[in-house]
Amino acid sequence: MKKFSFTELIISIVFAELVGAVSALLAGDFRGLYTEFIQPPLAPPAWVFPVVWVILYALMGITSYMIYRSDSYRSKSALFVYFVQLAVNFSWSIIFFRFELLTLAAVVAVVLTILVGIMICMFLSIRKKAGYFNVPYLLWMIFASYLAIGTMLLN
Repeated sequence: MKKFSFTELIISIVFAELVGAVSALLAGDFRGLYTEFIQPPLAPPAWVFPVVWVILYALMGITSYMIYRSDSYRSKSALFVYFVQLAVNFSWSIIFFRFELLTLAAVVAVVLTILVGIMICMFLSIRKKAGYFNVPYLLWMIFASYLAIGTMLLN
């Protein structure tokens, strides 16, 4: 294990949070549009999403740092998957809210869920805590996929 760096940890967290923030900015008025759609059962109020995502992005940043600092030869491939899922994650809000491409957004949500599962498996093989800390992300993505598919079908 490489030496701990507080600066690198903060950069990892801030980077992940910025991905979410820029995606939200490019998505436009997500709260207004969210309320216009017919929602599937169990859909939470709009304010829940930013709260959950701030927490999930922080966990992503922390765990990517844990993998980055590990000595495993698998770290680079795990971080590659991390960045791919982060890019797909970035695109989802824009596809759904900016362009209102509900079918594509549902497909992207399912693909993202699969990528998160792969990332977790890779993280687990390197550092168990890094994998386990992303389980809430996977659970949220399963729920988000349900919401995206439900919204697509109802609208």
